[in-house]
Amino acid sequence: MSTSVSVILLLAINLGLIWLLIAAPVGRRTLHLTRIFKAPPPRLAALVSPLGAEADWHPSVVSSERLSAGRVRQTFSHPDRRGNPITRTLAVNEAADAENIACETRVIEDSALDAAFWRNYVERRTLRPVPGGTALTVEQTDRYRGVAFLLFRYIQLRREMAALEQWLETGSGEVRGVLERPATQAGLAVLSTLLLWPFFGLTAHGLLLSTLLTVVIVLHELGHMAAYRTFGHQRVRMIFVPLLGGIAVGGRPYNSRFEVAVCALMGAGMPAFLVPPLIALHDAAGPSSGAVLLVFLLILGAFNLLNLLPMHRFDGGQVLRQVFSSRLGLLSASFLVTLAILWVGWRIGLPVGLLIAGLAVFTVLSLIGGGGVKPRTALDPMTAPQRLLAGFGLYAAIVLHGYAIIYACDRLTG
Repeated sequence: MSTSVSVILLLAINLGLIWLLIAAPVGRRTLHLTRIFKAPPPRLAALVSPLGAEADWHPSVVSSERLSAGRVRQTFSHPDRRGNPITRTLAVNEAADAENIACETRVIEDSALDAAFWRNYVERRTLRPVPGGTALTVEQTDRYRGVAFLLFRYIQLRREMAALEQWLETGSGEVRGVLERPATQAGLAVLSTLLLWPFFGLTAHGLLLSTLLTVVIVLHELGHMAAYRTFGHQRVRMIFVPLLGGIAVGGRPYNSRFEVAVCALMGAGMPAFLVPPLIALHDAAGPSSGAVLLVFLLILGAFNLLNLLPMHRFDGGQVLRQVFSSRLGLLSASFLVTLAILWVGWRIGLPVGLLIAGLAVFTVLSLIGGGGVKPRTALDPMTAPQRLLAGFGLYAAIVLHGYAIIYACDRLTG
């Protein structure tokens, strides 16, 4: 398989996976999970119903305060954009007969998210006695676009069931997920490397390329994580998605447009600091240093430069949307950034037809997914100095990664 065909196939697979995760019209779906616990129904009802006397048993629930017969305000340990605990007001309809206990819950107010986020959400919990204990059935219904959030909720629901079982046995409900463990992420990074290997050829050279690409992805996500930490996120983590790369996750929602811009920019910004010393190292070592360093520079520059394209889902698009408030300014800046990146491709000898085809692919990618989750209140606006700083930071990242590509290609083909 030729290199160009492999790259096109990899892009097609990525586009398909991204569409499935964040854009597929999944529609209205109901998660359904049943678990049997060794406890009577009234005991479980006190734990799993928001109206229950022990509704704050879960480690993520700080308090559960009954406001009226069918209203509950819950406070969570998860912070909002300003670091305060998130609160939600729930409407709860509880019913019981001779054997079964059921409750239906809707979210009517959220201190962090716009009310539209919960418009279609409803949760039903049913308890019925069975031999040896009580069967708890949880149903969560909502409207979804893409399967990513649906999978997330399913994982969270399974973790809650495990935590509840642990609470009943030990009085502690702290359950740590396997996915976030460093060993799991290291394993997913290795898996991602092996899945990318065939696209570069099942040879030692192909394995080297897929490994270098994985290292570049890690460096990119570490840049995002460093920015999150700088803005005071108490908990940040990286999640590897085989074939798609990595995702850096912050510990709270964004507070300001400047925070959005910097956290997006630092994915490519931090690796950009490596370009000058790597070039200096290659110049000092001379031809004897081999081609590995040049190939790493090429992959580092290409991956991060593509992420700086002004597309909706890319880091470059996120930065530009925060910096430019007017439509004309955003369109002009997007055109100039795209032109600069296309020039780098033309400078290293890529065919014009391939550049146009690549631009078309990334344009289609930018249309995938629509808008994100809307916060309850607007983010703090950027000041003029912050716009200048973010804009020049984007310019510097483009220049450095563009030069890394040109430097490496000139010496690899010279």
